[in-house]
Amino acid sequence: MLPQSTNTILMVRPACFGYNPETADSNAFQVKSGEKEIDIHLRALAEFDNMVAILRDKGVKVTVVQDQLVPNKPDAIFPNNWMSTHHDGTLVLYPMMAANRRLERLNRVVELISEKFRIEQTVDFSSSEQKGRFLEGTGSIVFDHVHRIAYACRSQRMDVSLLNRVCDRINYEPLVFDAVDTNGLPIYHTNVLMAIGSGFVIICSDSIVHHKNKVLETLAKTDRKIIDITYTQMLQFAGNMLELVDSDNQKLLILSASAYGALAERQKATISERMALVPIDISTIEKHGGGSVRCMMAEIFLPNK
Repeated sequence: MLPQSTNTILMVRPACFGYNPETADSNAFQVKSGEKEIDIHLRALAEFDNMVAILRDKGVKVTVVQDQLVPNKPDAIFPNNWMSTHHDGTLVLYPMMAANRRLERLNRVVELISEKFRIEQTVDFSSSEQKGRFLEGTGSIVFDHVHRIAYACRSQRMDVSLLNRVCDRINYEPLVFDAVDTNGLPIYHTNVLMAIGSGFVIICSDSIVHHKNKVLETLAKTDRKIIDITYTQMLQFAGNMLELVDSDNQKLLILSASAYGALAERQKATISERMALVPIDISTIEKHGGGSVRCMMAEIFLPNK
């Protein structure tokens, strides 16, 4: 049985963080403001560095890659969308919808990973971009590693045929469903509405419009406690969390300060029975990037060299 969570992550320190107009049409969580770009970037850098410090203090192994200024990559801070690693030594590279996000998929990042960890095989689906087919990593897919299930909601950024190919390569069962936001539009990434931990799952079931029963029944069969969140909580990124383990193999739930504030006390208590909650303030990154803590962390499941 595979472990659900890891002690090791990769994070990318941004060189030019900011609002990305190329992703805004499908990401309703982004907000464009009249603030100076440099002010937004500097606040995001401070939030990033603080998050790294908190995670390391909690015993999480964080590999930080410094992004380069050229070419401009406003979403480089979210590396989980273009790569995922797996317990058998597989590295998967994913096709991205926005042209300026494809620039994030850098060989030097892969080379850095390969210096520390053993990559047995690289599976590269990035050529599908030329065919207009996309699958944005663990944004599009929420993996239940213990039961080898890949949950994914349909959107412009999640091609079902690509999901099936990924699942075939890593031996997971895909579970596809449809979910919409408060305007009735497809939710762009699955990890906005659900997060899977070892003993619980957080999910905004109200957002699921097709195959809700199948999703909930499958989750129930995995013996996880289902914590249902509202649309309002989801909009505060209460679905965008990630379970990690510390150096003593104790479980941690990493979430943003806004997500923590959105959770009800009973929900926090349910989670606290199973692991420690680690809230981190990344309000600038959430507002201007449209993603939260889960998006900032690419899990490393690869064997050590």
